[in-house]
Amino acid sequence: MEKIVLICFVAYTVLLFAVMWLSSRRTAGNDAFFRGQRKSPWPVVAYGMIGASLSGVTFLSVPGGVYSGQFTYMPLVFGYVLGYAAIALVLLPLYYKLNLTSIYSYLEQRFGVASEKTGALFFIISRLMGSALRMYLVVFVLYEFVFRAWGFPFWAIAVVFICIILLYTFRGGVKTVVWTDTLQTTFLLLAAIATVVAILNELDISLPQLMHRSAEAGYTRVFETDPTAGKYYWKQILSGMFITITMTGLDQDMMQKNLTCKSLRDAQKNVMTSSGLFIIVNLLFLCLGAALIAYAQSTGFELPVDAQGHVMGDKIFPSVAFHLNTFTAVVFIIGMVAAGYSSADGTLTALTTTLCYDFLGFERRDDSRSSVRLRRLVHVGFALLYLLVILAFRPFHTQSLIDTLFDVAGFTYGPLLGMYTFGLFTKLQVRDRWVPVVAVLSPVISYIVKVYMPVWTGYHFGFEILLFNGLLTFLGLLAISKHKKN
Repeated sequence: MEKIVLICFVAYTVLLFAVMWLSSRRTAGNDAFFRGQRKSPWPVVAYGMIGASLSGVTFLSVPGGVYSGQFTYMPLVFGYVLGYAAIALVLLPLYYKLNLTSIYSYLEQRFGVASEKTGALFFIISRLMGSALRMYLVVFVLYEFVFRAWGFPFWAIAVVFICIILLYTFRGGVKTVVWTDTLQTTFLLLAAIATVVAILNELDISLPQLMHRSAEAGYTRVFETDPTAGKYYWKQILSGMFITITMTGLDQDMMQKNLTCKSLRDAQKNVMTSSGLFIIVNLLFLCLGAALIAYAQSTGFELPVDAQGHVMGDKIFPSVAFHLNTFTAVVFIIGMVAAGYSSADGTLTALTTTLCYDFLGFERRDDSRSSVRLRRLVHVGFALLYLLVILAFRPFHTQSLIDTLFDVAGFTYGPLLGMYTFGLFTKLQVRDRWVPVVAVLSPVISYIVKVYMPVWTGYHFGFEILLFNGLLTFLGLLAISKHKKN
């Protein structure tokens, strides 16, 4: 099986480079790298956004989460739809009106240079940490289930992955990413569909019969109606909306692809189409989770557990996929590779864009050889930094540490939410030099409150800590504000 996996991995990588060559063979300048020449067809962007949003963590966690959380993930997805509507109606018109390449340039125009660099730096820290950890988990799973048996060291697998991503984004940037994301999305969906079909064939049942059996076992419950529960459905819907507004609408990685569309109208059609597709795709992955559990219960397959005997949701999918047959093992590997590539390629391009525009002044540079050379140096530098974060985390890998670091990365979006809300919905100007202080204090206070609130009141913050963080930033900006001069 190992040889088959290796052959498929090489074939997939060759296919990826073929798409890269076709998408970037006639363009190698900064306009194609940063803006895709504003020629991306919106249906292509909409389809590729699925793969860009489904990281390796989602690929594993959504199906695995059915065991303990049933289908209660869906209200969060319904909230995503509301968030995408806000992006289409509020943020995209702003970005297109100002003709932005880096969305944090808005903060400079609205507040000042310190605000722009603060927003950009928070994005760089958050995306670098969060995306590198997602990539780490992909590499770790592939290492544990495949490459470790061959004697490959972990660092070698990480180096190979980062080099591949660097090479196929080096020339075309976001123009290449838009097209390769369609490939990643296709293989992510194929991995889920192929596994569901294999399980249905193994159990000799139809999909309606599977869902009926899962419903009787209580695994298809969508709405948690207990207001005190962490997954109370109204809390999920509200959280999903603001998660999308901040982690998509205020995220350079996600918005850069949208800004490659030919017009505002096309970008809006792309975003709204993507939101509808997310409902279908997440239902698919939840059905996959139900199928994995049904397979385990019907065959006596033991689900993976930790040292305390708790079922490890993130390992259910790979464990069953490798147990079923060679085909499901191979499609799982390709799906994981696609998830890893899709998460990292856009991030690497977006990090390069943010540094070039918000710190190096690329909006004032022409498309000269020197600026192309500088952009390439920045791109390589971020790839090396990305690799160093992955390798540095390896000796300290624990699930609790991963969860904590994801939480910390998520806190950096709160200041962005507060800054954009203040800019869009007030006419006040702020004392720009104090904005970095507010932006740092807000997530620090939010983290302290989240840790100690259960001790003080018994209340446990979930995703709503993002709103609290944004509110603190908004109030901080109000405290350092002054009336805008006409």
